[in-house]
Amino acid sequence: MISRLRRWTRPYARTAALVVVLQLVQALGSLLLPTLNADVIDNGVLARDTDHILGRGALMLGAVLVQAGCAAGAVYLGARVGMGVGADLRAAVFASVQRFSAREFGRFGTPTLITRTTNDVQQLQVLVFTTLSALLSAPLLAVGGVVLAMGLDVPLSGVLLVAIPVAAAVIGVITRLMTRPSRLTQVRTDAVNRVLREQITGVRVIRAFGRDAHERRRFAAANGDLMAVALRLGRLQAFSGGSALLVINLAAISVVALGGPRVLGGDLRLGALVAFLGYLTQILMAVMVAMAVFEMVPRARVSADRITEVLTTEPGVPEPVVGAPLPAGPVGLDVRGVTFGYPGAEKSTVLEVDLMARPGQTTAIVGATGAGKTTLVNLMARLIDVDSGLVSVNGVDARELDRRALAGLVGVVPQRSYLFSGTIATNLRYGSPDATDDELWHALEVAQARDFVAAMPAGLDTPVAQGGSTVSGGQRQRLAIARALVARPRIYLFDDSFSALDASTEAALRAALADEIGDAAVVVVAQRLSTVRSADRIVVLDEGRVEAVGTHAELSRISPTYREILHSQGER
Repeated sequence: MISRLRRWTRPYARTAALVVVLQLVQALGSLLLPTLNADVIDNGVLARDTDHILGRGALMLGAVLVQAGCAAGAVYLGARVGMGVGADLRAAVFASVQRFSAREFGRFGTPTLITRTTNDVQQLQVLVFTTLSALLSAPLLAVGGVVLAMGLDVPLSGVLLVAIPVAAAVIGVITRLMTRPSRLTQVRTDAVNRVLREQITGVRVIRAFGRDAHERRRFAAANGDLMAVALRLGRLQAFSGGSALLVINLAAISVVALGGPRVLGGDLRLGALVAFLGYLTQILMAVMVAMAVFEMVPRARVSADRITEVLTTEPGVPEPVVGAPLPAGPVGLDVRGVTFGYPGAEKSTVLEVDLMARPGQTTAIVGATGAGKTTLVNLMARLIDVDSGLVSVNGVDARELDRRALAGLVGVVPQRSYLFSGTIATNLRYGSPDATDDELWHALEVAQARDFVAAMPAGLDTPVAQGGSTVSGGQRQRLAIARALVARPRIYLFDDSFSALDASTEAALRAALADEIGDAAVVVVAQRLSTVRSADRIVVLDEGRVEAVGTHAELSRISPTYREILHSQGER
């Protein structure tokens, strides 16, 4: 973890070095005070020398002001470094997640990625800040205090030989005991996030089935597990703090018990005894500060491991070293012998599939639920990579094309239409930030969405909630189609994108799309065969394999699966 923190704090090396200087000055000021205090007692108070008291008092005041200024500066700069490291880590984790494919998202899961980007980063951010603002001065105070205390009186220093090892042993044992609960804390935070996210996302389903009490019990269980491990950590922290205070007080009692009789006997100056107690307190307080910081280390180490796991995970859809140039003009898409299976699945979802989509033609994909239609669309868009086989654009392997360039070439309207928080205009411009209002209205007209958007008080500036929850399912689908049209790709992939539309709206939309799309290649996944009857080519998938390819009339004769779907929908 230290090597990782060193790497993450490298951009702030100069600021961190300045913090070290300030902490050094602050520590020297703290170490000077007990010695000055001893001089005031021995040569001022006991000698009744007011001038000496005032002179040394002014010097002590100056030392306190310098110490306070350096401490404030160290905290300010330490906070800047800590917050900067936190911001950099969040940005790095976000950038890594943005490169993930469906495989990596399935491996990690959304709740843990959120926790790693927020809570785990915060653990390291707090550790960096605390180390710079507090921990750096602890060894300076401890070592300097020991040297100066021994200079005052060597026999009393025997107390330090016992107190410091005891305090260090307590730190070691507590830190070791906190490692497993710290890991469990992050895992159970993931669980709370997962349950909460499911309940917020599925609140309508929960209420429709009257499962409120069941969900409360689920959340209570996850919350209780987190509370239990947090209490275990809290008990360990309370024990460590109490143990440190016990060591400090026992050491102080020992110093007074050993030094008091020597002061009365004239063998030890009163000021030296008071100064020794001051150094003892500083030494053991430095140990306590170190203990408090080291208590953060187990959880921070776990967080560092979890963040590093995200940062070092290679995306399942890697970028080519040198992207091949995009083909000019109309493009076609070919799928040859493609096989793909999700990690942990018993069998492949797509098996040796062959498919082609030609410019100016519509290729439809139909099949039963679970036949692999959406997976095939994701492979064509290179949202995931094939296990074997080839997806090519005009003969160029999609894996050799720059991913962002490919995204501009292929327009995907997913099965679940998702809108981002903002306005209708910002959502439509997602694929083409420079699109004009006229272009937006034209895309809305083709997508049969112009009328309901124009009826809204703010039109294109109408606010949209996260996920598009402020519009209906059919409106959301039409806005998603309009968003793809604004980007004007050369390949359109419609993944069951008309399922929420009524028959008349769907017919009008398909007619408008035919005039708008022109020579673009179109792939349509549909459950309703009325959507694809007029397609130039229909591919029937059955359990991940291509059962048949042909037109509607041909498949009605040769494909049992196609005829079964026809009969189930009451068509001929």
